[in-house]
Amino acid sequence: MQVCVAATLLLIASWYATAGPDLALLQQQLVARFGPARINLLHDWGRLVASASTLSDAEKLRRINDFFNQNIGFDDDRAIWQESDYWATPLETIGRGRGDCEDFAIAKYFSLQLAGVPVRKMRLIYVRASTPTATGTAQQAHMVLAYYANARAEPVLLDNLQGSIQPASRRRDLQPVFSFNGEGIYPGIAGTTTASAGPLGRLSRWERLLQRARSEGFH
Repeated sequence: MQVCVAATLLLIASWYATAGPDLALLQQQLVARFGPARINLLHDWGRLVASASTLSDAEKLRRINDFFNQNIGFDDDRAIWQESDYWATPLETIGRGRGDCEDFAIAKYFSLQLAGVPVRKMRLIYVRASTPTATGTAQQAHMVLAYYANARAEPVLLDNLQGSIQPASRRRDLQPVFSFNGEGIYPGIAGTTTASAGPLGRLSRWERLLQRARSEGFH
């Protein structure tokens, strides 16, 4: 058992040394900001991302989608951060153990990138989600993560509202507005479109999120 544990920790350490943020540094930040309660969750995440780097993209998507949907509770930004709209880094989401739709999508995006999925294959998509009410349906702003096997492929969506990963065409409850990733902002969701010119600062919350993530050790 001790040999197995040591091998697992060595796998994480060697992987983070070349591909991702320093797990020990992330743990120090986690404890300083949120206390020690979720150290195990952070290490579970580290093991998942390190081991997923050798898997197929489909299996990476499934495991990382399941991890966040099963281990992070959904809550409102006002309850978590006392702000109306706060985009959390993966470390912050794990540290709180809670997040809203943006936080789920962002954590999955960074985790898949660390597991070896190129940024060009992923986009965060702003959508209007139709939800049933006592008097009919209501629309609310929502965010999902899309994965494109190639530029012409139909994207599949990772969503905290549903456990299964589904093609976009099957999510008739979602109306896309625009999409973005670390390379830019896109007018729609088609994989063949190119990012609009100009700095990511046009989407200021995303730019601030990227800056905070870099300061934590994410690249």
